[in-house]
Amino acid sequence: MIEKILGFNTIIAALDIVIVAFILYWLMLMFKGTRAERMLWGIAIIVVVYFASQRFELLTLHWILSNFLSSIVIFIIVVFQQDIRRALVQMGKPFSTREAMKAGGVLEVTVKAAQKMSETRTGGILVLERSIDLGDFIGEDAGIELDAKVSKELILSIFNTASPVHDGAIIIRNGRVFKAGAILPLTNKELSNSLGTRHRAAIGLAEETDAAIIVVSEETGEMTLVFEDGIYPDLAADKLLSDLKQLFAFKGYPKKAMFPWRAPSK
Repeated sequence: MIEKILGFNTIIAALDIVIVAFILYWLMLMFKGTRAERMLWGIAIIVVVYFASQRFELLTLHWILSNFLSSIVIFIIVVFQQDIRRALVQMGKPFSTREAMKAGGVLEVTVKAAQKMSETRTGGILVLERSIDLGDFIGEDAGIELDAKVSKELILSIFNTASPVHDGAIIIRNGRVFKAGAILPLTNKELSNSLGTRHRAAIGLAEETDAAIIVVSEETGEMTLVFEDGIYPDLAADKLLSDLKQLFAFKGYPKKAMFPWRAPSK
């Protein structure tokens, strides 16, 4: 009887650990790319130190951390309320985004448009939103909201030099052109002189989000893929499409070694 009870308690304890680990994993995914991400890591370290101080009877440190942790929840809600709201809204978004991008050949159409722009040396930035909402990073007042079906003709017309929004970026969200003429944040990194303003803007957005960004150079016609801290230049259309499909098939966030055959350029 005792063995059965102990066995049952072991199962419950294991289930408890699995549930907590799952919740922590999802929290890290939801808050990745936000200001709250580093705060979560900091809190995790404090919690570890808290239990260590309890275990080794460091009374003063334990008392300080106990008081700190008792009020940290309210502090987080007040300071990071926008990040929390955005994370809760996006809990199921990675799955819906993948399906929307697969439907109607959105990735294929986008790459075909970029390839045509490359052939005609038409410069442009094409941003494909993934898990992180780009609304807080692209400037709400800049550009024009469209909510239009993705088509090669639409993309080419937006980046035509006669278009009033051709200097901005287009944002593709959930398989539709969400915005044209968007202004992206510029990176502060020191970059090669071969990289222009479009590349600097793409890198600036990639530093803050998990978006997949295609840059077409009007000087060389070169197609570059930018995501996270990687710059993948001079891509052929088939390689670009293959890389995008891998990014949108991945459940969560891309590993930095996803493309081991190509080292990122800094």
